[in-house]
Amino acid sequence: MDTQAPPPHVLVFPVPIQGHINAVIKLAELLAVAGFKITFLNSDHNHARLLKFTDIAAHFGRYPGFELRTITDGLPQEHPRLGEWFLEMFEDTTEMKIKQSLRDMLVNITPPVDCIVGDGFLGFVVDVAKELGIPIVYYRTSSPCSFWAYYSIPDIIQAGELPIKGSEDMDRLITTVPGMETYLRCRDLPSCCRVTDVKDPIIRLVAKQTRKSPQADALVLNTAEELDGPILSQIRTKCPNVYAIGPISAQLNTRLKAKHGESYHPFLNTLWEVDKKCISWLDQQPNRSVI
Repeated sequence: MDTQAPPPHVLVFPVPIQGHINAVIKLAELLAVAGFKITFLNSDHNHARLLKFTDIAAHFGRYPGFELRTITDGLPQEHPRLGEWFLEMFEDTTEMKIKQSLRDMLVNITPPVDCIVGDGFLGFVVDVAKELGIPIVYYRTSSPCSFWAYYSIPDIIQAGELPIKGSEDMDRLITTVPGMETYLRCRDLPSCCRVTDVKDPIIRLVAKQTRKSPQADALVLNTAEELDGPILSQIRTKCPNVYAIGPISAQLNTRLKAKHGESYHPFLNTLWEVDKKCISWLDQQPNRSVI
């Protein structure tokens, strides 16, 4: 009789926009290579686009137990999802709809989920995980310095260092982000900080979601201790269990090439049709002549 324990079942859930899917799906594949059972959760809308423009089903079909699932992003099917549409996901009624869909899926999924790896910008995921007693790990797709600046936004505002007062203000030092007091300038802050009103919905949303990070059981960042050690030490004052596991792309490429050799092709996880018109032009250029 086979008494081998089944692999841990991990649900991986990105923010349903291109940049976040790019980062999170690589982590999901890295976990699959390590032998975890993975359920990759995407919005209905984006999953349909991945099926249309990529070979997602065939690519991840090579991993036993890798399952693709979907839930609503809370918006109607005909919504264009352009510009800053994702702000609508966090409106009260829309967020409640997504949370209920996530809760229902987690209650009924088989086998049960042992751990959730949630995009660190989806604060409602930690709410559902805590409610159901499922361990939750946040994966923040931005750099540690960016994350720490996001986390410090309420302190920067309270100190009167935001808003930025114009182009002549861009070289002013921001002194209220621990560990960056001597070099962080206004121009170095994320673009969401370049608003004239500190009650702007984007800056409020970024600060609110980031401040939920300590509620997760752990925080994963795509970096290395040797690269971002000083800032990681600052982040650990708020989120003690921080794991620097990067560079994730390099780790994944190395492991897949070792396993598949030259037959390995990375997954192109684009939500749009790839325009290949430039290829014929590139093929006509001399070797090593194009940057």
